[in-house]
Amino acid sequence: MTPDEARDLMHEWTPSPALRVHMEAVAACMGAYAQRLDPDHADDWVVCGILHDFDYEKHPTPIEHPFVGVRHLESLGVDLEIRTAILGHADYSGVARESPMAKALFACDELAGFIVACAKVRPEGIATLEVKSVKKKLKDRSFAAAVSRDDIAIGAADLAPITGLDETAHIQVCIDAIRARAADLGL
Repeated sequence: MTPDEARDLMHEWTPSPALRVHMEAVAACMGAYAQRLDPDHADDWVVCGILHDFDYEKHPTPIEHPFVGVRHLESLGVDLEIRTAILGHADYSGVARESPMAKALFACDELAGFIVACAKVRPEGIATLEVKSVKKKLKDRSFAAAVSRDDIAIGAADLAPITGLDETAHIQVCIDAIRARAADLGL
């Protein structure tokens, strides 16, 4: 599946502009990590980011998400590594995050959402967002309260052995990736 085909599927299943922005932001981060870790398969990483939550609006319960979407992706012949990474981004799925793609998806998911939230409350959007601002907001539990700070920390720690990047550098990679897509994302 190409990124454009993934976007078509995402648009078919996901009417919410906010959720679409989230998936595109995660896809941007996944693309950045693919360039570092698996450049020959960068499109697969972007597809994974685009589709990780595509079934969420239609099937939001832990009994359904991401299982319904992954079954649909399997019927379309989407690569097993992408499907496994999507399953692994939900802790409750019981699917271990073993591949670099799966670790990156988990590490980027909550963080991308948090970065977008930070950008939306700034006059310049993401243009001037710095890591220190993100870290400061992470300490404010009332800001973007639904975002799991634990998942952000665990994701960064699990990704670090593969990338050699600490949490600060990980946040910067994601800011830069999302900033590069700022116009598309309305940030």
